[in-house]
Amino acid sequence: MTNLKNQRRLSASLLKCGRNRVRFDPERIDDVSKATTREDVRHLIQGGAIKAKQKQGISSFRKKKIKAQKDKGRRRGPGSKKGGAKTRSSKKREWIKKIRALRSLLKGLRESGAIDSSTYRRYYKRAGAGEFYSKAQLKQHLKSEGVIKNES
Repeated sequence: MTNLKNQRRLSASLLKCGRNRVRFDPERIDDVSKATTREDVRHLIQGGAIKAKQKQGISSFRKKKIKAQKDKGRRRGPGSKKGGAKTRSSKKREWIKKIRALRSLLKGLRESGAIDSSTYRRYYKRAGAGEFYSKAQLKQHLKSEGVIKNES
């Protein structure tokens, strides 16, 4: 078999690909071996005797499959979690969630007449100071202090 090293090098340069991706048509190998100049090789590329092998792609099938599962809410178990509970949601967000719940509870109690406005204001400030960590604790505290009755 003839040495096609020069033709391969010229073809790679013209096709803008690596030497390993250059493919010669086995039926027209004689024409390829006669090509000595860039112009000759260019004509053979246009004629289809020399081609560049297609690049190897990376399949995105697995990526799409995993995304579909995540869209359905899967893959969120304890094995997928990195970091503690306070890492996954910030302390500030937790505080906002808690204080809004406490304040809305106090507001509801004031509107229903269970507590008067001065009691509301006192407990509003204590909630803002971080004295209560949940609605349940606030309710329990109000009941134990005798501010509201056990039925609410």
